[in-house]
Amino acid sequence: MSLRIHRFLPSTKVEGPGTRACLQVQGCPIHCLGCAVPFTWPKDGGIIVEVPELAEKILSGPKVEGITFLGGEPFAQARELAKLARALKSNGLSVMTFTGYVYEELLKTGNPDTLELLSVTDLLIDGPFKRELLDTSRPWVGSSNQRYHFLTDRYRDLEKQLSTIPNRLEVRLATDGRVSVNGLAKVKDLEALFRNLI
Repeated sequence: MSLRIHRFLPSTKVEGPGTRACLQVQGCPIHCLGCAVPFTWPKDGGIIVEVPELAEKILSGPKVEGITFLGGEPFAQARELAKLARALKSNGLSVMTFTGYVYEELLKTGNPDTLELLSVTDLLIDGPFKRELLDTSRPWVGSSNQRYHFLTDRYRDLEKQLSTIPNRLEVRLATDGRVSVNGLAKVKDLEALFRNLI
């Protein structure tokens, strides 16, 4: 079983609670206006990875407390991500999933793969990015319509602490000089950051 992904980060501190592995999937049918990662929309982009190999890579890699799935749109590959999540959860890791769909819509589909991914997700962040509702005052989300769903008790203690958790960025410098950024920030802050790097 294989997944089409855009990027895999073996360790990050900005894509959810604690230190996590992060999987940015390739392919998104939603196409939110103002999306920060439109290059993840094409379903034939990215690279293909095998689920068992990726699970092993995560489990044998840097120490992490969980995995974060973001997009693209994770529910476009729900079956594959559910299988990966199940393998990781059996080893004590947590699962955080982002989606541009709304939780209630996902439940109504009755799709067994969708329901399986929901069943192994500890923390779900739902809702499309809406440029007119831009809001980075809460951790990990970009617009005020997006919601946190604590589907298990794993992170329920964070529910009352969300206003105290800041958004952060990670800047990575590759050996070939490329600079990549992950995390959440306003465009003007990113532009200022890159101006200062030059």
